[in-house]
Amino acid sequence: MRQHYHDQLDQITASLVEMTRLTESAMERATRSLLNCDLTLAESVIADDAALDALAQHVEDECVALVALQQPVASELRVIIGAIRMSSTIERMGDLAAHVAKQTRMRHPRSSIPTELRSTFSMMGAIANSIIQKVAGVLETRNLELAAGVAAADEQMDQLHRELFRVVLSPTWDHGVEDAIDVTLLSRYYERFADHGVSIARRMAYVVTGDLPSKSEFAENA
Repeated sequence: MRQHYHDQLDQITASLVEMTRLTESAMERATRSLLNCDLTLAESVIADDAALDALAQHVEDECVALVALQQPVASELRVIIGAIRMSSTIERMGDLAAHVAKQTRMRHPRSSIPTELRSTFSMMGAIANSIIQKVAGVLETRNLELAAGVAAADEQMDQLHRELFRVVLSPTWDHGVEDAIDVTLLSRYYERFADHGVSIARRMAYVVTGDLPSKSEFAENA
């Protein structure tokens, strides 16, 4: 009976990892759709978001059932409650990827980003995928060194986010208000994606150690 219970706990973790795989694919395709004005690719990201939502609901339902039917001890309860919060966070990361894709769709056939900012958004997409890959590794292995790597990548994302604000607010910006809004929103989507990755890594630190590090403590250990 207890073995079945622990198998269920393992399956919840496996579902969380699967969610990260779906999110990684979504953000990678969303970034490509943005850089290449690829409407077909953008539509695929938007359509696939429903599968991620359904998996998040499944994880939550499984966790609630375990709490109701089993008697989890403290460490197991951290896993279960943590999984509920992490599944919700990963689902929001998928939503952010969909927001990027929707921006591509809204401006198609023209690009949402000026040519000179393509490399910056390409880097932001690469960092986002690096973060979600590290999150998957943390979930699979509980290796908190990988969690510190998430915080370091988040700082890189923050630097690019600040740089884009400086570009948009510069007196030399000559692309108009609409493009400024597009760039600002897109930058914010990537920045929030990274922040959510940090949230999951911090939550895993709590699952493993029983202590939830503050954001500042977590960043200092990166």
